Amino acid sequence: MLGFGAGFVLTQLGLRWMPPWVGAAISIPTSTLLFWCLAPFFVHLSDGDWKAAALFACVGLVFPGAAALLNFESNRLMGPNIAGALSSLTPIFAVLLAIVILGERVRLPQLLALAVLVIGISLMYRIHVNLSGRSLWLMALPVGSSAIRGVIQPVAKLGFAWWPNPIAAVVVSYTVSSAVLIVAAVIRSGGTVPTIDYRGALWFAAVGLCNGLAVLAMYGALASGAVTIVSPLTAGYPLVTLLLSRALLAKEEIGPQLIAGVTGVVSGVVLLLIA
Repeated sequence: MLGFGAGFVLTQLGLRWMPPWVGAAISIPTSTLLFWCLAPFFVHLSDGDWKAAALFACVGLVFPGAAALLNFESNRLMGPNIAGALSSLTPIFAVLLAIVILGERVRLPQLLALAVLVIGISLMYRIHVNLSGRSLWLMALPVGSSAIRGVIQPVAKLGFAWWPNPIAAVVVSYTVSSAVLIVAAVIRSGGTVPTIDYRGALWFAAVGLCNGLAVLAMYGALASGAVTIVSPLTAGYPLVTLLLSRALLAKEEIGPQLIAGVTGVVSGVVLLLIA
């Protein structure tokens, strides 16, 4: 939750120096390099499962690469707070799919906690939506990102039944995503290496570390916990985004609605832990 929330704010800083598609081609490979450095100590091929590896590779075609591109673009167009709020719909997709394909059960206290979280996040942001074609397109970016992340969580959970190694999962999926993003960036720049501003590269490298460690922590939780618990807990990251945005970007004023939203998010997390 902390990593995802910080990543949204740092992305806004990186976007000052380079476009989203170049930032994604730096952010994801940075995480990949970190995971490959960890792999010799935690990944043993003798314990591996090729079905799980193939599944993790398929996940890598859309996550984190496609999700990062959607996040970065929506962050650029809408700002970190609104983009973070709309992309926090992930647990709705994740919980529904976990019920269908994993047979997980959701008890009434968990549903109540999820509802309180969603209401709290909604109160944190004063989003005025004009139902024009452009507004709907803008909303589709963070919602699409949340849908991707919601789908991959139960899918990754399936892979952990065969190979319960979160670092192996991120090594495989991030390597595939890195390859896709780098090739796409080179093609988009006309077959040459795109222009890279070192200031933006440093910020996006920091984004990659935040998001990468957040995904690793989420996978670690999914390897031993239920999607219906892990996904809603992770969805509290807009609270982190809001607080850091206020501290670093000075873009949010403190008011009754914000206080009510923060209280709702914290209450939802506490209810979920109790449930």
